[in-house]
Amino acid sequence: MEALFASENLVALLTLTLLEIVLGIDNVIFISILAGKLPEQERKQARLIGLSLALGARILLLLSISWVMQLQSDLFTVSNHGISGKDLVLILGGLFLVAKATHEIHSKFEHDPHAPEAKKAGFATVVVQILLIDIVFSLDSVITAVGMVNEVAIMIAAVVVSIGIMMAFAGSIGAFVDRHPSIKMLALSFLILIGVMLVAQGFDQKINKGYIYFAMAFSLAVELLNMRFRKKSAAKTAL
Repeated sequence: MEALFASENLVALLTLTLLEIVLGIDNVIFISILAGKLPEQERKQARLIGLSLALGARILLLLSISWVMQLQSDLFTVSNHGISGKDLVLILGGLFLVAKATHEIHSKFEHDPHAPEAKKAGFATVVVQILLIDIVFSLDSVITAVGMVNEVAIMIAAVVVSIGIMMAFAGSIGAFVDRHPSIKMLALSFLILIGVMLVAQGFDQKINKGYIYFAMAFSLAVELLNMRFRKKSAAKTAL
């Protein structure tokens, strides 16, 4: 425990915690969108269960580091390209993200906006979907942690702190996404982008995540400016 508070370990803990928060933002957005399909009184519980599952998945994987590292070994070959366990999870998880986000976007355009959408999804169904995507994001997060830090205690501490912070702000993020349909559409588009990136990584196609995050940040900044402009326009019209 004393080693955890050594100066170099505290720096590693802070760095890894910040990175885990960044990696977890996508997970929080996805959980918020899925929880938004439930009745109002069940959304907070779904978010807490979803993030708790994410915490549990990450800790279990961290305690099974040897198994995680074995996922790097090829299981089979496709067109002279070796597919490892890690690659398989990334590919399937990426395809799941693309399919789920595409379905959500389609439902926004094709379904009656006045229909009671919350009743279309059961609590158990939403939790299962959250669990599936938690596994994908947890694997990526754990492999990142293993690559950065050697001490398992630091990894677990960073995961616990980052999930705790995300739990504190998950409600605010979910409420913001629910209030602004354009943000929800943008978030779903981001999830498609992330899904494609995961599939590409599964086939060892290296994509600089900096470009992805820059595109997301730029698109979000433009949309926030549009929201501010619309708010000002509405205020002038009301006068």
